[in-house]
Amino acid sequence: MSALPNCPKCNSEYTYEDGNLYICPECAHEWSMDASSDDEDALIVKDSNGNLLQDGGSITVIKDLKVKGSSAVVKVGTKVKNIRLVEGDHDIDCKITGIGPMKLKSIFVKKA
Repeated sequence: MSALPNCPKCNSEYTYEDGNLYICPECAHEWSMDASSDDEDALIVKDSNGNLLQDGGSITVIKDLKVKGSSAVVKVGTKVKNIRLVEGDHDIDCKITGIGPMKLKSIFVKKA
């Protein structure tokens, strides 16, 4: 079996070939076989201190954050592992223990 590259968007190992494209069945991302690893659409997200964040990294919350539609609060110092970077105003997808899946703004976190 040939070694296919992981998906550049979600890092899934279940990619497959279709013609001259690689396709990820998990996030439906398609990319060219001859595309370099430095993708021009790579997402650049920085924390409150200007440090570059990466998919799968860890962060720490630097401000108490109210959870919309709930009385729960994400406290200062909460550590979050295995983040995923997305486009938009809330540019971090993560799961916080005791609260569940959330989207956070990078200005309220620092790299752990």
